[in-house]
Amino acid sequence: MSNINSTSKPKVIICIPARYGSTRFPGKSLAILAGKPIIQWVYERAKKAKADDVIIATDNEKIAETVKGFGGKSIMTSPDHISGTDRIWEAVEKVDCDIVINVQGDEPLIDIATIDRLIDALLNNSEIEMGTVAVKSDRDTIGKDPNAVKVVLTSNNYAIYFSRSEVPYDRNKTGNYPIYLHMGIYAFRRDILKRFVELEPSPLEKCESLEQLRALDNGIKIYAIISEEKNGFGIDTPEDLARAEEVFKHL
Repeated sequence: MSNINSTSKPKVIICIPARYGSTRFPGKSLAILAGKPIIQWVYERAKKAKADDVIIATDNEKIAETVKGFGGKSIMTSPDHISGTDRIWEAVEKVDCDIVINVQGDEPLIDIATIDRLIDALLNNSEIEMGTVAVKSDRDTIGKDPNAVKVVLTSNNYAIYFSRSEVPYDRNKTGNYPIYLHMGIYAFRRDILKRFVELEPSPLEKCESLEQLRALDNGIKIYAIISEEKNGFGIDTPEDLARAEEVFKHL
């Protein structure tokens, strides 16, 4: 548990990692969606949340210049980070903050209310070290999709396990146990974020290729708020961008 100064409200920072060298879609942060770069859409939505500040952590001068052009704030980070979480820690290490929200740089339709609920969870409960979002989903839709990460929760909404497999497996076909889709937005207390990035990748993390398992492997508890529906979608490929264009036409 982190020590929080009870005489002042904890300072909350949203940090958006935005690297240029995406494997499936290089430069996607700068791809134009409905007249604006994707990173601008994400930044502008994040600014509407109840955080005290929003920072973009990038490894690319073009992204930094673009952010400056639309009036945003960015911090240059190393191009050698293996994860967005490492990039975020470099960006906020010297920033005055108590809680850090990791909002993915490819989520132009991220739900503002969901970000605020995640912030409130940590502000209102000092026992929560790390938070994320789970969405009750359809087993037939996501169960066998390895790209849809599932999370198993306790009765009080703490993560037991994250997997690309169908968990929990409904062996008796009762249909009574829910399956939850994990959304890749995280909240960290500052000291927990520092501890997390200093840890070596864990065996479970390597097995599933899921960074959040490093936390569970090392005793860091992850609390999940439950969202009623999947909020937005990530843009990982040019095909996703085309789909997003169609969605934006109807907003």
